[in-house]
Amino acid sequence: MTSENENKSPDPQGHWAGVPYDWRRPTWQRVKARWWNPDEPRFLTPKSFGWGYDFNLYRLVHPGAKPEKPSEQQ
Repeated sequence: MTSENENKSPDPQGHWAGVPYDWRRPTWQRVKARWWNPDEPRFLTPKSFGWGYDFNLYRLVHPGAKPEKPSEQQ
């Protein structure tokens, strides 16, 4: 007899050791939101696929720009 937790697959997105991961199939919307997003104030964003961080290149090109929309994350 196996427990219910043994049969459960790990979540496709979350954090492990404080580092974000996302194992869902990447979409162009998610890739764009991570790599070029004027609404995101962070330079490092959770990866669009895999474990770790992506760079929001908008923040590199426009370092002093304020987010166009208020961020929902703190």
